Amino acid sequence: MYRYDEFDHAFVKARVAQFRDQVERRLSGEITEAQFKPLRLMNGVYLQLHSYMLRIAIPYGTLAPRQMRMLAHIARTYDKGYGHFTTRQNLQFHWPALKDVPEILEHLASVEMHCIQTSGNCVRNITADHLAGAAADEVADPRPYAEILRQWSSLHPEFSFLPRKFKIAVTGAERDRAAIQIYDIGLHLKKDAAGRLGFAVYVGGGLGRTPILAKKIRDFLPEEDLLAYVTAILRVYNLYGRRDNKWKARIKILVHETGAEELRSQVEHEFAGIKKGGELKLPEADIRAIQAYFAPPALEPRPEGDAAVAKAAAEDPGFAAWISRNLHTHKDPDYACVTISLKGIGEVPGDISADQMEAVADIAERFAFSEIRVSHEQNLVLPHVARADLKQVYDRLVKIGLATANAGLVTDIIACPGLDYCALANARSIPVAQQIATRFADPVRQEEIGELKIKISGCINACGHHHVGHIGILGVEKKGSELYQVTLGGSGDENAALGEIIGRGFGPDEIVDAVETIIETYLSHRLDKSETFLAAYRRLGPAPFKEALYGSEAKAA
Repeated sequence: MYRYDEFDHAFVKARVAQFRDQVERRLSGEITEAQFKPLRLMNGVYLQLHSYMLRIAIPYGTLAPRQMRMLAHIARTYDKGYGHFTTRQNLQFHWPALKDVPEILEHLASVEMHCIQTSGNCVRNITADHLAGAAADEVADPRPYAEILRQWSSLHPEFSFLPRKFKIAVTGAERDRAAIQIYDIGLHLKKDAAGRLGFAVYVGGGLGRTPILAKKIRDFLPEEDLLAYVTAILRVYNLYGRRDNKWKARIKILVHETGAEELRSQVEHEFAGIKKGGELKLPEADIRAIQAYFAPPALEPRPEGDAAVAKAAAEDPGFAAWISRNLHTHKDPDYACVTISLKGIGEVPGDISADQMEAVADIAERFAFSEIRVSHEQNLVLPHVARADLKQVYDRLVKIGLATANAGLVTDIIACPGLDYCALANARSIPVAQQIATRFADPVRQEEIGELKIKISGCINACGHHHVGHIGILGVEKKGSELYQVTLGGSGDENAALGEIIGRGFGPDEIVDAVETIIETYLSHRLDKSETFLAAYRRLGPAPFKEALYGSEAKAA
């Protein structure tokens, strides 16, 4: 994986020293909270309901064991013993004292991590497919390009004060596991007919109060033109993006109001000028040098894996369920990609304790070539595990409570922190996720239901990506009470779709029953067990679900 160069070390060290001074001035009263706010946001420090929150960047979702151990140390020393992984492959600490944050940043810098550009109107953490470099269906590893974008965008003077925050995601497979169509820029790494690497470019995606899927404005961009084209997009956005209204400041609004074709024309015009100058063309030698950091591990042949897995599965039903649900096909048939579910029944989605962090670091060192990934679905992934070692990995995960066999099932729920933490939230997300998972805890019932993605947000900002959930739940406030609005039919993959609002909302004591009614309606209408919830909804439309939920109300409507 990538290691910091001299520039990285120097600028992170300088930022820590600068922020230490800013914190001291805030604590002494020399500057006000209003004056401090833009300074803390530049360093990933938010002020939430009960305390400050620190958001840590995990570029393209890749972690080393030493970094995971440092996160565990910070959680245990400066927080309440746990951290929270988000839908943007970041980690958040929700209880740090402001006086301790500079010390935390120093600890992070010692393992090549920081919180810079995890907030503010700048290019945020670059995200990627969590199976990058390992999945069998991958065209090429997208992480080197994500790293190039990270280096280019860090402290970029032209793009540090954009009209609004800006997010980029990259995937390298036809199956989109990075949700690129809900980002400001989505990049799909592919090959053209001649075998050259390049990108399909999507622009203008985003959720929040105005959910919009990105539009493809380039079918193939040669890899050497990546920085030039992304610069062109950002320059057009920086020039024409609205600054008079924060709710209309995202590039998705610019694309919507300008039109995708006109925006593409403006970007192409700017791109042509940049190319003419030639200053942003990526030299092939530089691309290959970055790619060398992401060279796959030396995977030794382990042909005994299939027999070992078959024997262990026959002896241990828990292991059999786990391998059927939490594995993904690796490029090498002797290996597998392992999902570590952070969605234990009744637990907080995305939360992990310090003890669990350290144990995962140990497992990664022993069995996974010292590599850990964070998925945008708030789980962890060990990308390279020999099939012969899967039972040992499983047994270790059982001991630390991280062997839940539910990846992709109804209990593998995405949820934002909601009103339990967030000052922007209107309703709680965590208790709803916990109650739904408890209602559907039976493993047999989960398998009967099959693939189903439930996503929950506590406010319209949609940090839980509810718009693209097969079942999406949005918490709103109505007359001082929490209410939950339901959308159906959303998807964040290569066939991305925004969910449809199904009808009036449900109270906190009704929402779990409503979800059960939706699922039972699906089960009674599906063609057979192979038809997923999403496929059935797209075939049936909303009518049977509305009828089941609202009865005569639905008929009257």
